[in-house]
Amino acid sequence: MTRGVKTLWLILVGLLLWQSPVQAGFFATDTGADIPVTQLPVEARDTLQLIKQGGPFPYPRDGIVFSNREHRLPEHPRGHYREYTVKTPGVQHRGARRIVCGVVPECYYTSDHYRTFKRIRE
Repeated sequence: MTRGVKTLWLILVGLLLWQSPVQAGFFATDTGADIPVTQLPVEARDTLQLIKQGGPFPYPRDGIVFSNREHRLPEHPRGHYREYTVKTPGVQHRGARRIVCGVVPECYYTSDHYRTFKRIRE
């Protein structure tokens, strides 16, 4: 790597680290990324109701810790977030849709298996 390329690389990395994750647009909780409960698919509203009443949940992995490895949600200690499956009509497996919650009502909906999140607004 030439000296000029290396310098440019270090500048770019420094700029990325200088911005906070929210400024850089990494979190789906930025302005405009909310979704009202009324706009959720009916299956997501059903899952949200089960979360609020504490179950029972139809999938054995519902309620497991969501580690936020993608860093798409605000950072919290491990164990803060739990994930729940949202049924997808016509799919024989868990599908890609989930609700991830911290302390209810802090819940997020993803329809694309954690690539993007929208904060659920009551």
